[in-house]
Amino acid sequence: MALCVPPGADGRVAAPTLAAAAIAGVDEVYRIGGAQAIAALAYGTETVRPVDVVVGPGNVYVALAKREVCGVVGIPAGFAGPSEVVVVADETAPVAFAAIDLVVQAEHGPDGLAWLLTWSDEVADAVSEAVAKLVVASPRRAEIESTLDSGGYAVLVDGPEQAMAVANLIAPEHLELMTEAPDDLVELVSNAGAVFCGPWTPASVGDYLAGPSHVLPTHGSARFAGGLRVDDFLKHMHVVSLDEKALARVAP
Repeated sequence: MALCVPPGADGRVAAPTLAAAAIAGVDEVYRIGGAQAIAALAYGTETVRPVDVVVGPGNVYVALAKREVCGVVGIPAGFAGPSEVVVVADETAPVAFAAIDLVVQAEHGPDGLAWLLTWSDEVADAVSEAVAKLVVASPRRAEIESTLDSGGYAVLVDGPEQAMAVANLIAPEHLELMTEAPDDLVELVSNAGAVFCGPWTPASVGDYLAGPSHVLPTHGSARFAGGLRVDDFLKHMHVVSLDEKALARVAP
């Protein structure tokens, strides 16, 4: 098992990353990232041995590179590209929490999504105002504004059912349910990479320590794919065995 990870400014891989790789049983670590890492893993180089399956998240260039090498190596069905979040919020949602979670995902850079779905004018206005203040104060203002300019929306819907219908059409990577009864809305979710229930369950928890994999489908691919799992590293082989009588019975 090989790991590709961009080095830090000092040219080294962070010690915690190497420790995690050792615990996970990684055999090789390469100090490369981006689309070039995908190509190296798929085709091999003088120093990188080719592999059979390539997984992991990345920006749009990484995601498109994985599409290019699909068939040369195995690539999971989900399009693990730029970050996406849809926050469904009612009047009980803490405005600051909703705004922070939208900005946290938007700061990952261009081509992502950051949607607020609500049936309250007051919530829409308050969260939009809070987001604007966070953007101005953020050191990653350019990245956030790039995402919000192309994929940032505050959408008023008729109620919870319509909010979930819109969310299912988007099929987001992260779906946050900041409502009074999030468990009731979970039953209406059919398309999402991971669902986070309640104001105390931000998507960033899933990025670092909660149950879902951090490698989640984006770009609408949650309609037909889920997050990275152990099964993506396995393949299923069929074994068929007949005796003479059985063959004669099925093919006389």
